[in-house]
Amino acid sequence: MSDKKCSHHKSKKKKLIRRCCAGFLIFLFLALLTILIVWAILQPKKPRFILQDTTIFTFNVSAPNIFSTSIQTTIYARNPNSKIGIYYDNMDIYAMYHNQQITYYTQIPPVYQGHKDVNIWSPFVYGNNIPIAPYNGPGLSEDQQNGGVWLDFKIDGRVKWKVGAVTTGHYHLHVTCSAYVPLGDRPGYGGIMVGNNAVKYQLARDCSVSV
Repeated sequence: MSDKKCSHHKSKKKKLIRRCCAGFLIFLFLALLTILIVWAILQPKKPRFILQDTTIFTFNVSAPNIFSTSIQTTIYARNPNSKIGIYYDNMDIYAMYHNQQITYYTQIPPVYQGHKDVNIWSPFVYGNNIPIAPYNGPGLSEDQQNGGVWLDFKIDGRVKWKVGAVTTGHYHLHVTCSAYVPLGDRPGYGGIMVGNNAVKYQLARDCSVSV
């Protein structure tokens, strides 16, 4: 008799566990479905980035393939979404010349960007005695003599989207701001003196953004 009671209780317990598991799976499915529907309706847009200006404090090729520089940039970032917030995280900015990195990574602090909000960062990108490809040394020297250089300022990081109380997982963010940067220690082409031998140039260059 006791064996029958035990087996009966075990059967009830198994049914209860199965019902709980089924209920949890249904809830999870409905929650994910709701998120996907909301996501499809809102259609999040990529943030917009603009390279507003640059100030070059140092730009020096000291040997055929050794380069040092210090550049302050001003980056404008705008969230175009009216119902979606953006978390920026693990962002680094650096400069490239002819597909070669010529500065160290500079970290941009993590930040939350609300609906239609704008953030402006002014990070320094710099490098001291950076080894560069032998063919890039003469190119940088020639550009310096000609009074300007084409550089790519790149930002790599991660973003998360926030819809109401729901926050997504991380997505990779890649930003490229290509600009012709004037060189020299005298104002020209709209440059403004900001210190000893340093000139700030307004660029207002739209950046390509990939998420």
